Amino acid sequence: MSLDVHPQLLRTLRAVIETGSFTGASERLGFTQSAVSKQVAALESAAGVQLFRRGSRGIEPTAAGLRLAGRAAAVIDQLDAARRELDAVPAPVGGRVALGGFPTTAMVLVPRALARLRAEHPSVQVDYVESSTPVQLRRLRAGRLDLAVVAAGEGLPDWDLTGVETEELPSAPLMVAVAAGHRFARAGRVEVAELEDEVWIAGRGVRGEPQFGAWPTLPRPVIGAELSEWSSRFGYVAAGLGITTVPGLAVDALPAGVVAVAVEDPRWRGRGMLLAHVGRLDPAASLVHDVLHQVSGAIATAARGK
Repeated sequence: MSLDVHPQLLRTLRAVIETGSFTGASERLGFTQSAVSKQVAALESAAGVQLFRRGSRGIEPTAAGLRLAGRAAAVIDQLDAARRELDAVPAPVGGRVALGGFPTTAMVLVPRALARLRAEHPSVQVDYVESSTPVQLRRLRAGRLDLAVVAAGEGLPDWDLTGVETEELPSAPLMVAVAAGHRFARAGRVEVAELEDEVWIAGRGVRGEPQFGAWPTLPRPVIGAELSEWSSRFGYVAAGLGITTVPGLAVDALPAGVVAVAVEDPRWRGRGMLLAHVGRLDPAASLVHDVLHQVSGAIATAARGK
């Protein structure tokens, strides 16, 4: 038969034995003497044995009382240790974070980061807003975003970053996307000179906003079509109507029938990503910051290995 009692009854047992009286136990525990007496009676009832007897020197523990007190000490020590360990566990971080990103980040980077946050930090809620880099910088300064992933590098405008703190995120190289049956698909890697006679499917967007067009260092590329959506560009590529540039950041989002190919071009210095914010990050935003670094690093490593 198991002894299923509240831990407080065991604490009372030890206090009575250590102080030698119900009065002493009541003073130590902060209970009335009547409450201590009732707790001892409840413990004796649950144990089915007498735990104390009145002797010439007052209350004395029986052999059963002493044996149970020895076990009680170990139980209480374990409970106290468990409490200390639980107190040492950091409280879960919670809150809402407004995150901005240029459209390509929504293909792989942001979804994977949000999935990891949901699994590891479910109390952190992220509101993602997709927009161009100039719009994100305005929203950061206006306090409408906590974090923003912005594009930077060769061929992009020199953004005004006054008052904005930035740091580099691991970035994957620029590549070209071709149809699975294209001759480049089998090579996996091409020299930039081999791209000169290709037809390009370029991006089209709002005037003044950077777009992925033909390979950046080609002097006179042939543009076969300009399309605003990535899905449309990939559709044209899959049908063999041309090839397109694609950031390594988006390679894992390529549809069936489209293959990414690396380009050897010593003249191309590359583009990257900056993680931007204004002022100090709160704990929730700091978690999002860390996860974005981890996920972008994994994506960059995988893309360079393709």
